[in-house]
Amino acid sequence: MRSILEHVEPDPNSSFRLLTPHLPDVFLWHYHPEYEVVYIEGASGTRHVGDHISRYEGSDLVFIGPNVPHLNFDYGVTTAYRKVVVQLKPDFLGATAWDAPELAPIAALFERARSGLSFHGATKAAVGRQLTRLPALPPFQRLLLLLRIFERLASSDEATPLRAECAADAYDPQEQRRMRALGRFVADEYGRKIQLREAAAVVNLTDAAFCRFFKRMTRLTFTQFVNRYRVHQAQRLLLTGHSVTQAALACGFESVSYFNKVFRRVTGENPLRFRQRHRRGEHAVGRSIR
Repeated sequence: MRSILEHVEPDPNSSFRLLTPHLPDVFLWHYHPEYEVVYIEGASGTRHVGDHISRYEGSDLVFIGPNVPHLNFDYGVTTAYRKVVVQLKPDFLGATAWDAPELAPIAALFERARSGLSFHGATKAAVGRQLTRLPALPPFQRLLLLLRIFERLASSDEATPLRAECAADAYDPQEQRRMRALGRFVADEYGRKIQLREAAAVVNLTDAAFCRFFKRMTRLTFTQFVNRYRVHQAQRLLLTGHSVTQAALACGFESVSYFNKVFRRVTGENPLRFRQRHRRGEHAVGRSIR
């Protein structure tokens, strides 16, 4: 899949960016030069970081390094949930801060996180509570608490490397290769009609075996997955000045009426309403693409 570069700027009077985003209907495979800490609770979904694909159940806490592509953790979530995201540059404390011996354990944590770390157990629970406190704090107190969070993560033995070693609930290597191949195929071909047999051939399965495999991996049929992907691509076009007809045809829908039907099924509203709502600024999509 082609990843999108996200532009990140620290919050005013802060050395890092703090977000509490909710975009469960947006499929966003993206990367940025900043580190990122993500905590989500009250949800179960897909953890897709770099080459790692697995599921999380109930909550997740992940520390991701610079330029590691990842999918937004709330994609496809249908339950009520809370999500906190911290984004920060490698030198957010200054160019020489990591030379301080007191910060050596945190510097080592940042190095380990370059390929992604997932935390579980008591660490996830404790740090999750701390992260949810951040939005209510003034900037200086936020920074102090963030350093304590990194101190806790640095000393934890409840961490799993994501790209170097799959977590226990990850798909096996062959399944991951198949899903990555299918992701690339859909990203390249979604603008035209895709036959199921074409997708099955990409991963060397019969049509029937492919349907069983794909439903087990995604809990969706292949058609449902492709239509969701097309709708999310159409959302981007609608937000950049394209008409409903232009978005529908560019994203592989054979008619505007079918596009409207699928768009409503996926998002709960029709595409014209979606475009009008965002143009009026009811949702500040431009502030965060997560």
